[in-house]
Amino acid sequence: MASNLDTLVTVFGGSGFLGRNVVRALCKRDYRIRVAVRRPELAGYLQPIGKVGQIHAVQANIRHPASIEAAMRDSHIAINLVGILAESGAQTFDAVQAKGAETIAKAASAAGAHLVHVSAIGADENSASRYARSKAAGEKAVLAAVPSATILRPSVVFGPEDQFTNRFAALARISPALPLIGGGATKMQPVYVGDVARAVADAVDGKTKPGATYELGGPEALSLREIIEIILGITDRERMLVSLPFALAKLKAAFLQFAPGDLKLITAGTFTVGASGSATVQMWSAADPKQFPTMQITEETAGDASQHGTVILSGTARA
Repeated sequence: MASNLDTLVTVFGGSGFLGRNVVRALCKRDYRIRVAVRRPELAGYLQPIGKVGQIHAVQANIRHPASIEAAMRDSHIAINLVGILAESGAQTFDAVQAKGAETIAKAASAAGAHLVHVSAIGADENSASRYARSKAAGEKAVLAAVPSATILRPSVVFGPEDQFTNRFAALARISPALPLIGGGATKMQPVYVGDVARAVADAVDGKTKPGATYELGGPEALSLREIIEIILGITDRERMLVSLPFALAKLKAAFLQFAPGDLKLITAGTFTVGASGSATVQMWSAADPKQFPTMQITEETAGDASQHGTVILSGTARA
């Protein structure tokens, strides 16, 4: 029986927050891993995660198809984790999450490789959010190039070094008050980064259906207020929680999207909300906080929940 060491997995975006955890999960299953990133010289910290020679970083830029094709050479499986929360220069939502996804999918198809594409909750081509529309366009391009591809849509992801809980914790260090967008009633279903990484590794193992889309969420649905209260409790800080109407939050975000560091909590054009305002968010990054992607919370699962409690909220095979 063939060993996983005979299987080469190319991970695009493998040096990011989710990427590091995916690489770790794959190493534990003895896959050979090629990490495709823009700056491979800065990805050396990944080496100790695996065995000697198990991880190799190469240069690739999704805006340069030739580099993607080179990164895919001799690969059996491709994983696309590339995504952005804020646009900057040539790094637009469409360029990275739509056209970039298409470039990777076409390279995977040409190499005859299976593809695991990580998208996001709320991906919808009819959304008012540019972020959500670009995610939907990326999914469509992926399935057009690789009909057997697996698409994973995680909810908001938390864990060490995340850009969600850590942003609020950092803001609590410098501000006497924290904002509650829309009163903090918006519901989220955060998912642990290690569980998402495990789901990606399961897809690499072939445990998902060809052409299927899976939405991943954690075991608890929490309001934004509840999440911030948990963060304050863990960091042992007492801060005033100030309700911020959606309209005022949008105006505030229009300025803060240009702010440096921890003040940059929200950026332009990212998500949508249902009419009731009690949606489940995928990411905390929008100049229009009314644009939260909605997610149906259901007890039905399309596969086994992980040992940490992650629930596969839905899994639909492509018609």
